[in-house]
Amino acid sequence: MAFDSEEARRVRYREAIQRFTLLDDVFMTAVFRDSLPCVDLVLQIILDKPNLHAARVITQDTLKNLHGHDVRLDIHAFADGQEFNIEIQRAKQGAQPRRARYHSSVMDAHALPEGTDYAKLPESYVIFLTETDVLRGGQPLYVVRRMVEGAGALFDDGSHIIYVNSSMMDEETPLGRLMHDFRCAQPEQMHYSVLAERTGYFKKTVEGVEKVSAVMDDLIRDVSAIEIAKAKEKWLAEGIRQGIERGMERGMERGMEVERLSSIRILMASQQLTAEKAMDMLAVPQADRRRYQAML
Repeated sequence: MAFDSEEARRVRYREAIQRFTLLDDVFMTAVFRDSLPCVDLVLQIILDKPNLHAARVITQDTLKNLHGHDVRLDIHAFADGQEFNIEIQRAKQGAQPRRARYHSSVMDAHALPEGTDYAKLPESYVIFLTETDVLRGGQPLYVVRRMVEGAGALFDDGSHIIYVNSSMMDEETPLGRLMHDFRCAQPEQMHYSVLAERTGYFKKTVEGVEKVSAVMDDLIRDVSAIEIAKAKEKWLAEGIRQGIERGMERGMERGMEVERLSSIRILMASQQLTAEKAMDMLAVPQADRRRYQAML
């Protein structure tokens, strides 16, 4: 079993890009990278702040925690003493309330230099934009704030957690139209021109497609390098043992097959991708996909 040629992989990348929406992490990263107008549109609509304008945006921003788990923020933006994290979550398990709490706490830890007064801590917003209604309240938008029990008063500590349910696409509202655009693969069918133009660039121009392909390559390398190395060591060893018993060639093929299966599983788990989209990113030949599906 041989891996695809570079050209075959690029063809499959192009096909995958045409199916991507803004709910796909790799495509969202390309679209929002260095695009303040796209970030402004999302924040203005979700927060109902039409005059809000971000001064800086970083995609896939890793915040280090020397004493615990690091956090990678899908979109990390800053504006007028406010800090924003927008997370795109397709899988329910990626949008747990305690994850939102942890993101908020790590952002706070990075926002306040040693010796700075607590009053300087910025307003923070953690926004989970989810594919399904993970809070199961039948609402398009959930705003989570701390309250003082018994008094019914707001505990105004400046932290905000918001869940946006993208499955509700009421196109009579700005938020519903925005959610339609996030789930839409065809730029010409989008409501907001800033998103349509940006997604069109990455889907319909050679330069744009190459940039998304580069993001896909980076993501695969970044996410899977350590895990794949471990899997390769384990499974190639097993493949070689099989090779001793059944023939070295078949043993090495088994090792390569399990390496690819491990890559599919890692991308599915870390990026909340379907098996089909993970195989798109890895350029798995169509003829092999049913076999890998059966092994997942």
